[in-house]
Amino acid sequence: MIKVVKIGGNVVDNEALLQSFCQDFAAMEGPKVLVHGGGVMASAIHKALGQTPVKIEGRRVTDEETLKVVTMVYAGWCSKHITALLQAEGCNAIGLSGADGNAIKAAKRAPVHVESLGESVDYGYVGDVTPESVNAKFIYSLLEKGMVPVFNAINHDGEGNLLNTNADTIASSIAVAMAGYRYRSPREVCCRCEECTHCSDDGRLTHETELIYCFEKDGVLYDKDDDGSVIPEMDRKRFEELKAEGRVADGMIPKLTNAFKAIDKGVSKVIIKHARNLLTDKGTVLE
Repeated sequence: MIKVVKIGGNVVDNEALLQSFCQDFAAMEGPKVLVHGGGVMASAIHKALGQTPVKIEGRRVTDEETLKVVTMVYAGWCSKHITALLQAEGCNAIGLSGADGNAIKAAKRAPVHVESLGESVDYGYVGDVTPESVNAKFIYSLLEKGMVPVFNAINHDGEGNLLNTNADTIASSIAVAMAGYRYRSPREVCCRCEECTHCSDDGRLTHETELIYCFEKDGVLYDKDDDGSVIPEMDRKRFEELKAEGRVADGMIPKLTNAFKAIDKGVSKVIIKHARNLLTDKGTVLE
């Protein structure tokens, strides 16, 4: 099984929690991919430069100057700091943006209608990715070599432009792409057994893929002010009910939306949990 783990900006910004997480991530067995945010630090630097970060429904509006800041933070300090922490734990991590190795292409987002505002919004230099825009062959080649890809939220459009992309979407797209990637075994044969659950019709093999979102809460909360109100399981119907009630809002909406799309497209399991609980069964399981 390939595990795709995403950590949010609040984890990256908490040095003690980040170090603890990196120790657990390094200890996690099997092929794995890490995706990280860094929005908290980016917002702090924005403010230090006299700029005001703008977010709409949990997504950052990125003008030209903002793009420079987030690239420096995400693909610079955050990427290399996390990679160094993992290397210190014996995890052979390699920090990447989507432009590196043509790993992930993004399409610049066209202005979209935001229902809560009643108008269209131009998010600027913001990219959207899909499982089809992920270079699964390249990522798998790194995993085969025993390397651990660590992706930040900066991608490219193939025409020389960098784009800021939602890290939750990157993680779900990678998970779906890896779940659908067909590879040959080292001996170029399929087991062809009747009980085989991981061979496709053409004899190539596929991996089960698990997606794990780690942040600073123990899971999806019924009451955002009560850390003990973790919802242990959630299906799409329950998600829509909670969203209508206003109990799920802001950044949790795209996170859950991406998670359910990933399940629909072949990801075996999605868990949302606290970063300190990476190696435990605690959290919210989506089904």
